Amino acid sequence: MDTVTRRKFLLASGVVGAGALAAGAGALTWSDLHHAAQSAPLQPGQGILVLLTLYGGNDGLNTVIPAADPVYQSGRPGLAYSESEVLDLGDGLGLNPAMQGMHQLWQDRKLAIVRGVGYPSPNHSHFVSMDIWQTASPSDPQNSGWLGRWLDAQPDDDLRALRAVSLGGTLPPLLAGTETAGSSLPLGQFRLPKGESGTALRALGDPSSQDCPYAAYSARDTGDLFTVAAAFEPVLPAQKGSDKGGALAQQLDIVASCIESSVPTQVYAVSLGGFDTHSAEKGTQSTLLGELSSAVSGFQQRISAGKRAGDVVLVAYTEFGRRVAANANEGTDHGTAGPVFVLGDSVAGGFVGEQPSLTDLDQGDLKFSTDFRSVYATVLADVLRADPGRALGGSFPLLPLR
Repeated sequence: MDTVTRRKFLLASGVVGAGALAAGAGALTWSDLHHAAQSAPLQPGQGILVLLTLYGGNDGLNTVIPAADPVYQSGRPGLAYSESEVLDLGDGLGLNPAMQGMHQLWQDRKLAIVRGVGYPSPNHSHFVSMDIWQTASPSDPQNSGWLGRWLDAQPDDDLRALRAVSLGGTLPPLLAGTETAGSSLPLGQFRLPKGESGTALRALGDPSSQDCPYAAYSARDTGDLFTVAAAFEPVLPAQKGSDKGGALAQQLDIVASCIESSVPTQVYAVSLGGFDTHSAEKGTQSTLLGELSSAVSGFQQRISAGKRAGDVVLVAYTEFGRRVAANANEGTDHGTAGPVFVLGDSVAGGFVGEQPSLTDLDQGDLKFSTDFRSVYATVLADVLRADPGRALGGSFPLLPLR
């Protein structure tokens, strides 16, 4: 069977999403991860990164709010929060009122806020900017993600497909490497076919000396479906079909259960969308930030009570911030620099980096003060204990996050 026919078969079977298959990824089941946790548990002390993508370009100025700045107040009539409304962080800044859970993490010194994060020559396109963040390459387009390149450097063994897992039906570009890719864990009732169809599908994963490199890669992808289809089901039977607390809370509940079960995964990718608030922003963003805060604070509380509290770090980012001034629709338009949240028991809580000026702008945009690749370099070095240069293609200053 040629490569094209093989891929058409896999897509038609509904086993994996097109994005994941194109990256060479496999889809996992609960039983896959359960089996892996029993046979090759992640050892205590090994770092775990949970990367949370906020899709749509979250408005950083109404998240970490410079409520004491008169420019903020005058630029956003009807959209600005007053000093008495925000949750005080110091330095004239406050969290959005909906973020009580994360404010408690701040008070507990488990939350770091990296201010003014961005990159040179920013792009206002959702697609291009997210591609830049996920490939970690602002000026030179890449066909691999920064964590995919980290994965490429890991041992080439049966656990490779388990080392990086995305919650959801498709694989984000950030987990696609040049030699391999992470795996996706569909939410809900994922099942590989049984009987004759299952036997035929498994046979597609058998290696053949007649396979060209691409066919061999596709065959390995199919084999990964079964490697990571035996291990997740018993880990979280109660999670199936559950949407308690919202989609993000469900994803993080699954991640927490995997961590507690010592699944040999060091990188988890989760997401929350809906942040493209060009109109009626205040209510929409408040709801989303409330979901974000509740989900991550609940996750952190659970992790803090477990045996791996010091190993887990969660990083939350978005593709760009928004403009200083509100638009005519009580929303905000695409901007540039914004805050990145880093949280965990081992995180040195507090501010990192400088708060962007609201008057010293770059063609109307906030000027960034911290390159996002410094955030990546820091978690690669301090959490995953990897060489940042190999994944990022260069050297970037490390941040005092731990």
